[in-house]
Amino acid sequence: MKIAILTCKKLPDLNPEDQKIIPALAKYNIEAKAVIWRDKTINWSDFDYLIFRNTWDYFEKETEFNIWLDQIEKLGIKTLNPIEVIKQNIHKFYLREMEKQGVLILPTVFIDKTDNLNLAELIPSHWEKAVIKPAFSAGSYLTEVFEVSHTQEINEKYKGIASEKELLLQEFMPQIQTLGETSFIFFNKKFSHAVNKKPVDGDFRVQSLFGGKYNLVQPSQELIEKVQKIVHTFPENLLYARVDGIVINDVLYLMEIECIEPDLYFNLSEGSLERFVAAIVELIS
Repeated sequence: MKIAILTCKKLPDLNPEDQKIIPALAKYNIEAKAVIWRDKTINWSDFDYLIFRNTWDYFEKETEFNIWLDQIEKLGIKTLNPIEVIKQNIHKFYLREMEKQGVLILPTVFIDKTDNLNLAELIPSHWEKAVIKPAFSAGSYLTEVFEVSHTQEINEKYKGIASEKELLLQEFMPQIQTLGETSFIFFNKKFSHAVNKKPVDGDFRVQSLFGGKYNLVQPSQELIEKVQKIVHTFPENLLYARVDGIVINDVLYLMEIECIEPDLYFNLSEGSLERFVAAIVELIS
């Protein structure tokens, strides 16, 4: 069994935590190696499975990545997570479908590509502050938080982007600065662990790149079961899913479900790497 663990040019050997997956799989007589998804020299048919892990540049190379996904699909190579899930998950308009299924998401306006962006007409009157970002993005890429009083300025800034990309416009939830964002990590649709991420004072970005602080937390069983229902809205098998949101009074306001390349915080939860590798073995057996 040969597996390619997909990464990007910036991390040719994977990030340090994901590097541990390779020797862990070797214990099951599974040969795994880090492979850059854009490497033109790779014969993808050499692999039985591809696992998406550190493809952290995909949103900067939207067209190229979509073409590559089509290529892998035509070759019939199995992937974890499945290609159909990846294709859906890289475009955040999937949140609109989640909302239709009864999932509580952050208040969101979905903006199709347009040459006539008019945020003033789109922002609900009771919003005081908003977040705008492309639907095809990650890691705060082209993301802005703004006071509604500055809507005209932001509109000018995003006019060109709106003509090329779909956008999400979301109400800014001030709780992100106090309660932070909580990530619920599932392997093979089974809950593994949860991590709370808080931004530095005065910021809204929880990523460690911007100084965010991460801590392992233990959610209530009731909340875990609620999040489990969100994971089960996917009919496909999932090697991993990271459900991100703001927890207010034990209610999750969904921000996103990461099914392509999320940090899984192996370093914060003892035994999580082993649970992840066990999930791989279960799904490929």
